Amino acid sequence: MAQMKRFIIEREIPGIGQMSVTELCGAARASNQALERIGPNIQWQHSYVAGDKTFCVYLADSEEAIRKHSELSGIPVSAITEVPQVIDPLTANN
Repeated sequence: MAQMKRFIIEREIPGIGQMSVTELCGAARASNQALERIGPNIQWQHSYVAGDKTFCVYLADSEEAIRKHSELSGIPVSAITEVPQVIDPLTANN
């Protein structure tokens, strides 16, 4: 299996911040179904919902896998950014 990279996917989805838990559950279900079809080269870690956008954290072997997921799930992609490093408060201790 190829090396997995971390990506932030920005999605502009008007009204997503006002969606009910049931509606968000449907979107998560569509995402999970697409992930099953694509296979092990992509994983959804979690998403932040804010206003009319989501910011999703994925592990994938390529940007193409993320675009394929968008196509299969019907969930749009506005921007994909690879994240080569992560820092947190413990980084200060190095």
